[in-house]
Amino acid sequence: MSKIIASAAIRGSHKVFRQAEDLLQKVIAEKGEDYHFEFPDTAYALPLIYGITGFEVKTLKDMKTALRMTQDLLHDEPEEKLWTPYLGEALDSGMATLFAEEIWLALRYIEGLEPTKDPETGYVYNGFITDTVQRNLGIQLVDGRMPGFAAIIGAAPDDDTAVRIVRELQEKNILVFLSGSSNGDSVTKQLLRKKVELGWDVYIVPLGTETEHTLYALDWAIRASMIFGGVKPGDYKGNLKYQKDRVFAFALPLGGLDDVKWATGAGAITMGFPAICDTDVPVIHPTGVCTYEEVDKELDHDKIVQKAIEVRGLKVLVEKPPIPIAYGPAFEGERIRKEETFIEFGGTRSPAFEWAKLRELEEIEDGKVNIIGENWKERYEQGGVMPLGILVEIAGRKMQPDFLSIVERRLHHNINEGQGIWHMGQRDINWIRISHAAKQAGFSLEDIGKIHHAMTHKRFSTIIDKVEITLFTDEEDVVKWREEARIDWKLRDERLASLTDESVDTFYSCLLCQSFAPSHVCVITPERLGLCGAYNWLDGKAAYEIDPTGGNQPVPKGELVDPRFGRYTGVDDYLKQASGGAVETLNLYTIMENPMTSCGCFECIVAIIPEANGVMIVQRGHTGMTPIGMKFSTLAGTVGGGVQTPGFMGIGVNFITSKKFLFGDGGIKRIVWMTKAIKERVKDKFQQIAEAEGVPDLLDKIADETVCEDSEKLVEFLTEAGHPALEMESII
Repeated sequence: MSKIIASAAIRGSHKVFRQAEDLLQKVIAEKGEDYHFEFPDTAYALPLIYGITGFEVKTLKDMKTALRMTQDLLHDEPEEKLWTPYLGEALDSGMATLFAEEIWLALRYIEGLEPTKDPETGYVYNGFITDTVQRNLGIQLVDGRMPGFAAIIGAAPDDDTAVRIVRELQEKNILVFLSGSSNGDSVTKQLLRKKVELGWDVYIVPLGTETEHTLYALDWAIRASMIFGGVKPGDYKGNLKYQKDRVFAFALPLGGLDDVKWATGAGAITMGFPAICDTDVPVIHPTGVCTYEEVDKELDHDKIVQKAIEVRGLKVLVEKPPIPIAYGPAFEGERIRKEETFIEFGGTRSPAFEWAKLRELEEIEDGKVNIIGENWKERYEQGGVMPLGILVEIAGRKMQPDFLSIVERRLHHNINEGQGIWHMGQRDINWIRISHAAKQAGFSLEDIGKIHHAMTHKRFSTIIDKVEITLFTDEEDVVKWREEARIDWKLRDERLASLTDESVDTFYSCLLCQSFAPSHVCVITPERLGLCGAYNWLDGKAAYEIDPTGGNQPVPKGELVDPRFGRYTGVDDYLKQASGGAVETLNLYTIMENPMTSCGCFECIVAIIPEANGVMIVQRGHTGMTPIGMKFSTLAGTVGGGVQTPGFMGIGVNFITSKKFLFGDGGIKRIVWMTKAIKERVKDKFQQIAEAEGVPDLLDKIADETVCEDSEKLVEFLTEAGHPALEMESII
């Protein structure tokens, strides 16, 4: 362990401590010790302090206590002749730095200084990362689309190098956090100067202007162990081990390293995250994982990302279609505005469709891209608006008609993952835009076909053997083929609507989230989709055919033990094995007894309201209060982590309108409160079910946040409205 590094880390920790202490004294003088504070939309107080120590910081007085805990970790500031550093003291100082940074940032929120606004550019940084964002990204982290995240601190040698490093991370689907500055510059400013789009949608998230803002990324990381892993606050060994083993993060400090960077880096090392630097520093291996690596030559900036991936052990699987633009999920959220558009297809501007059709192997030619239409090259080169029909013909020995809708859904992602091309909708309401930048890079109409060919093969490699693409550009052809597609879609929808839990003998599991929540097992049935909302029964069936050893496995139903609550012997047997004995039995259709476990990335939470003899439903991202006295973020802390919690359950939104929703508890008539946003999203199908249940005005009798946010007013509303739950048998 270098004495220079350890000395710098300890000096830096004292600097950050004094900075937090001074600001705390100032804020207490202004607001008093009892002033209450919480970061936006989180149930984890000051997450790092809470996760490591178990101490929940809620007031300025609590911050004083936490700062004393921080002081206990600090060692005497190094003096050249008297002090000899060693690894333990440096790492202690690193953790003390993170604690002090977290307190300092919380105080800045109180002072209205966060999120940071750059005085030069006017750009407003992200600031604290909410629990909602964490859960939104959960499914991408566990299914491999996002293999990890990088924290870039400082500035690259020049703007082009900054863009090159970030683009490489994007192409590898790695989430990028930006913080800090170097000589007044930063990667954020460099990207803004190059007009690179920033934000969660494109995997580039600027956190703030100082090194200390890197703490937001570490706050985000520590919550993963508590949200998904079920590790308890205060279990510092469990939380730190989870970070090292399951949170695949690394830092890229660019430019000079000052004391605060060294101190923050020592804290990151304690959490198991390596740092790959571009300056001449000693090479240290304190944990066997965390490494400082020299890359001080200009050429080596081309290698820094790959070196970081190797050191951290990320599994990056990216296969780019043969097209002239960058490609990967990081570009999926990219927006193309009207003024940036070279040409567009569909939407309300022209007729369009995209249709996957099953063929016999001898009927199609793999890799062939047909473009049918007069003068299509000239019309494409002119830009503007064109009709476009996309026919994706597929054949495979293991391909089944039921999988066609899954292939079609992926067409959206196929297009959207290209940089400079944009897609919305599906079937006959699709809308595609190609930007001027993509056109200038050489993107052609044929490249749409190349993308669909390459990515359909990649995503369905074991069930699809051939893919042929035909693009129709004349309006007459587009309309004619669209009508044929509509007939096929109608027949397909009728077939899927007939699937019920009773009509199949096999359910499917989803184990993807076990990489984060080891004891959680999702059981997906025809009438109950996965709680993340991303996987239904057909998805599970197709995924198993594609990868028989993957995260979706068949679950034989076995004998039906309880038809009301939905308990099956085969499901119980599978759960015991797949959860390592943590879960022994499951009732699919009730919230009250052995309900489904949750990983943490559920779309909604269903929770019992005993006073109203019913349940409430609140969606991820809702920040208001609910009638049980808890916000979504607090509720979510009781539901996730792979545990069964009677009376509370995470679900996917579409389960609300399933006939099996709370079937054992009385179905949709038990819903007494749900947010206005959910009402709007499910209202059409909900109305159909309500009419079938004999309560056509049920939706109007269900309260939302505009009516009340407490149980007393809720009961008053339900009584006046004559809600059926008040007349049903007790839910408890």
